[in-house]
Amino acid sequence: MNFDVILSGGTLVNQDGEGLRDVGIRDGRIAQIGDLSRASAGERVDCRGLHVLPGVVDSQVHFREPGASQKEDLESGSRSAVLGGVTGVFEMPNTNPLTSTAEALADKVARGSGRMHCDFAFWVGGTHDNAKHLGELERLPGAAGIKVFMGSSTGSLLIADDAGIAEVLAHTRRRAAFHSEDEDRLNERKPLRVPGDVSSHPVWRDEETALRSTRRLLGIAREKRALIHVLHVTTEEEIALLADHKDLASVEVTPHHLTMDSSEYQRIGALAQMNPPVRDARHREGLWRGLRQGVVDVVGSDHAPHTLEEKAKPYPESPSGMTGVQTLVPLLLDHVNAGRLTLQRFVDLTSAGPARLFGMAAKGRVAVGYDADLTIVDMKRRETIRNSWIASRVGWTPYDGKEVVGWPVGTFVRGAKVMWEGDLVTPSTGAPIRFHAAL
Repeated sequence: MNFDVILSGGTLVNQDGEGLRDVGIRDGRIAQIGDLSRASAGERVDCRGLHVLPGVVDSQVHFREPGASQKEDLESGSRSAVLGGVTGVFEMPNTNPLTSTAEALADKVARGSGRMHCDFAFWVGGTHDNAKHLGELERLPGAAGIKVFMGSSTGSLLIADDAGIAEVLAHTRRRAAFHSEDEDRLNERKPLRVPGDVSSHPVWRDEETALRSTRRLLGIAREKRALIHVLHVTTEEEIALLADHKDLASVEVTPHHLTMDSSEYQRIGALAQMNPPVRDARHREGLWRGLRQGVVDVVGSDHAPHTLEEKAKPYPESPSGMTGVQTLVPLLLDHVNAGRLTLQRFVDLTSAGPARLFGMAAKGRVAVGYDADLTIVDMKRRETIRNSWIASRVGWTPYDGKEVVGWPVGTFVRGAKVMWEGDLVTPSTGAPIRFHAAL
């Protein structure tokens, strides 16, 4: 047997469970799994003591290109991704111009092809103006699906009214993703923001703001018989509500909402400011219960970089957003080592889950015939996350100084060893992720 690459001696985690298995790669795909000690290959990668996982997919990132490339662009954001063990990303539509037309989507695909370090797809923004065309837009090459902002956005990407949401869901067939906060309540509660006090952020954007929006969304989706994906869920109450609607609604949580609580505002100020906000520990524990009970389907980072100068502005002028794509894997592996989830559940949340929900073709599993997207991790390595490690253009992480156990040591994208031991070792090879709905 001849292979381009053999990963030998590692502990493979796939649909077969967890065990010592070699992985043979040929022409960018998984060609053989098992004992390949007698096979030959152009390169044999020693994975003894390491775990070989399906490639991690971060299904919610903001890479800011075009329009705000001084904060991030597709190259720097994807470099952050692969350095953190992420092999694929779904990027968000709130760029300038908005990703709300076929032309804007094609422009992003062209910008990313051969320039991004990981594979990619782009969410198409749903608006009042393009609602009737969403059925065609969601099936275009490189489209992850349709994304709608029910709150916390500006311009045409904001759809705050029920009729507008219903119009969107009348035309989608794929699972549409939603930022679920109630815009009317956000506007009513703006006087509750305390100038200079970022800890008032979750008071303004309170639990009811999220719950009211999600309740409305579920009712409309039920009426339209549409599939929906609720992004960055933050409240214990939403988890309980969504558990009763799993036939149509999937659920994302983020590493920062699983890791932080409202005490972080005193420690790092606006670096912890996100939309929806980091809340008190009761809600964090509610998210963990939802994860353990299977209500949560995926984890996405919501990587949304701003410069330290912007973050230093007095609240509420300080923008919401933090880096996250590079720290997703280390944070979750640390939670695995702390006993909060299993490694198999980590795989389900970050590879099998996105493949299942969004219909990725030949990704999400280590299986013969699938793309050789692999995340290689050292479950025992103890590291300290530092700003100096972050490849994002903004150069900071809210986890600076945090010690974690579990670390990404290798990233393979369609058979190419893109990252190994913290170094980029292969030029950019990123390509659009394929989806069953668009084949």
